[in-house]
Amino acid sequence: MATNGALGRKLRMGIVGGGQGSFIGRVHVTAAVLDNRAELVAGAFSSDAARSKASAADYAVDPGRAYGSFDEMFAAEKALPAEQRIDFVSVTTPNHMHFPVAKAAVEAGFHVLCDKPLTLTLAEAETLARIVQASNVVFAVSHNYTGYPLVRQAREMILSGELGEIQATRAEYIQGWLRTRLEAEGQKQAAWRTDPSKSGAAGCFGDIGTHAYNLGRFMTGLLPETISANLKIFEPSRPLDDYGHAVIRYQNGGLGTVTASQISHGRENDVRIQIDGTLASLEWHQENPNQLFVRSNGRPHQIYTRDPNAPFMNAPGKAACRLPSGHPEAFFEAFANIYRGFYDAIEQQSTTGNHERTNTIYPNIHDGVEGMYFIEQSVASSRANGAWLPLNHPLARR
Repeated sequence: MATNGALGRKLRMGIVGGGQGSFIGRVHVTAAVLDNRAELVAGAFSSDAARSKASAADYAVDPGRAYGSFDEMFAAEKALPAEQRIDFVSVTTPNHMHFPVAKAAVEAGFHVLCDKPLTLTLAEAETLARIVQASNVVFAVSHNYTGYPLVRQAREMILSGELGEIQATRAEYIQGWLRTRLEAEGQKQAAWRTDPSKSGAAGCFGDIGTHAYNLGRFMTGLLPETISANLKIFEPSRPLDDYGHAVIRYQNGGLGTVTASQISHGRENDVRIQIDGTLASLEWHQENPNQLFVRSNGRPHQIYTRDPNAPFMNAPGKAACRLPSGHPEAFFEAFANIYRGFYDAIEQQSTTGNHERTNTIYPNIHDGVEGMYFIEQSVASSRANGAWLPLNHPLARR
């Protein structure tokens, strides 16, 4: 049993989704248990009861705690003694199920880590935020790219003024897997992501554009003012966008761009961000995550490597590392850093009766609402031929 947390035990995890054929469910579980602070003990792995039971063995979960629905799981787990029931729920379903599952979990008193985007619609996100704010639960959203050590290193460098005033950001997430209509071939991941009833108002921009936007917000702390977007469907008969770009005006006078594509040949998960300040600029690529490029006119270019023992690493960067330099840390570890911050907050809530709700190292309910506002305003702007629309939501992280 893990004793490194304030509770002196492993947190008990439940999951909704993640059944046979799921990608992101397995990622969540792998990340959640990486630091030996949690164990998966229950799940509603599928809306099909038989399939949910069959999936239990894949996770070494007792078949008696493999439920046929999330409502059944929450009712049964809540009825268990406190020392047996789950502590938190990971929501790993397609987007249209995020709201009902997360709402039911919060109302049952369980902490929640929800996949992004937060909900199907902005109205759902705002409703969920009000429910979370009225509760004592810890709520996190899996914008996992914020968990990379050098992303957190860069964030601290920016917030401490090393780059000067931030004037421009360029964030991209470029893929190519939807160059053809995989959804017409029955490919599960493509089918729900291109279906408005399951994905929401946006396709590519909701699925991966939100990651690029959130990364810029997390690293710079700049508050947005307005947005102008153009989204495009390039693959005939696809109902949702597969390419798009947006320009963002920030409150400090800076400009940002977000570009997202799922139809670029040969591109896999190419997340990259460039940030320009008055004193220096930096650049980070997700597919080469253990290097951070920092440049200043008249000085040699610098390459920061992920090295927890190096004097150039700041405290947030070091805290996100698990391995010595030269051993690559990547996707699972970054995901696990989101869970680590989430666990710290759960333990703080459990031991003190309170936890930080807004200024957190992990993405929280405010980031989730802002992500949904970004999606809906991008779609609305695009439909209005790129009209400038507000982007400063009152529930955004400050």
